[in-house]
Amino acid sequence: MPKPSPFHSRTAELVESYDWQIWSGYLSANAYELEHTHEYNAVRTSAGVFDISPLYKYYIDGPDAGALLDRVLTRDVTKLRVGQVAYTTWCDDDGKIIDDGTVARLDENLYRLTAADPTERWLQENAAGLTVHIEDVTERFAGLSVQGPTSRAILQAMMKEDLSGLKYFRLMETTLDGTPVVLSRTGFTGDLGYELFAEHYDADDLWDKLMRAGEPYNLRPMGNTALDMTRIEAGLLLTDVDFVSSKKTMFDHQKSTPLELGLGWTVKLEKPYFVGQAALKKGAPKEMTVGLELDTVALEQLYARFGMPLHLPYSSETESVPVYADARAQKRIGKSTSRTWSPILKKYIGIARVEPRYAALGTRVFVEVTIEAHRLACPAKVVEMPFFDPPRKKGK
Repeated sequence: MPKPSPFHSRTAELVESYDWQIWSGYLSANAYELEHTHEYNAVRTSAGVFDISPLYKYYIDGPDAGALLDRVLTRDVTKLRVGQVAYTTWCDDDGKIIDDGTVARLDENLYRLTAADPTERWLQENAAGLTVHIEDVTERFAGLSVQGPTSRAILQAMMKEDLSGLKYFRLMETTLDGTPVVLSRTGFTGDLGYELFAEHYDADDLWDKLMRAGEPYNLRPMGNTALDMTRIEAGLLLTDVDFVSSKKTMFDHQKSTPLELGLGWTVKLEKPYFVGQAALKKGAPKEMTVGLELDTVALEQLYARFGMPLHLPYSSETESVPVYADARAQKRIGKSTSRTWSPILKKYIGIARVEPRYAALGTRVFVEVTIEAHRLACPAKVVEMPFFDPPRKKGK
């Protein structure tokens, strides 16, 4: 039976759509209203709040905490300062990605790791010979993500410290109208935003205070549907959609390296050692992850063949479709894993993995679309990601 998140007593009464999904065993709202438009617009023009409590969260503590994380993560954990957060991946011995998440250094020998899937056993297996304590604190902490242009103003109204001094991917301990939280300048929307964690017993109190403070700024609860559109705009990958964990498949064809996923910047091959390092040093990636911009004028012409107006996706599309080198769809060169119509950019965009020779910016490719059970090829071009990258995300 699905578990309610610590905020369920507040969110359940707001979900007019009755549209839920299961996320890590918890009930998670897909949309609060009957459709998601207001939630998407809130995040891009004011602010939205998303319940991230189902994220797996682990405390790694002890003299060898940093050594363990440096052994299993692709990032160089030794360079993390207290109060710093880093996005990272971790791999199996073959260099294939297991999962991604964030690692935060909370104190000299205390770290917090977030993950999409259960990770405690894997951490324990790699902790042999180290003096370290690993604790699953998923149920202990309630989490909220406050994202959008007015997110800083909302939180600033609830705290005494100057929030403008908190840099991108940094964290601080503070109180929001008296409720203790660990607050970081991070998120999954590609916008100005913050994630905060509080003890589970403070969840109701924190939600009520946040919603009161956010009312003058049009803060809205946000579900998975709108969030998925924003993360595609941000060029952020989603596990089980844009990649498959090597722990979940026995087929090599479904496995990927961080280098093939465009996450090479998270892989520090010069480190003394980490799991998968030797494999990642061998050979070139077989695929490259790219951004695509679909040609909506050409797509409109494809629909016109059937006497139909242009149809654009109302929300994100997360079923993989082939990508071709030619309009006749004879040479398959990869697949598009996520796509969405971006209301703020007024563009039909997507994330894809293609053969390296087709990954250069400006390359013309063709994405399969289905119209009235006919499979056709829509022109697209390779473009830079992230698609949406406002200065406020990292700036003051």
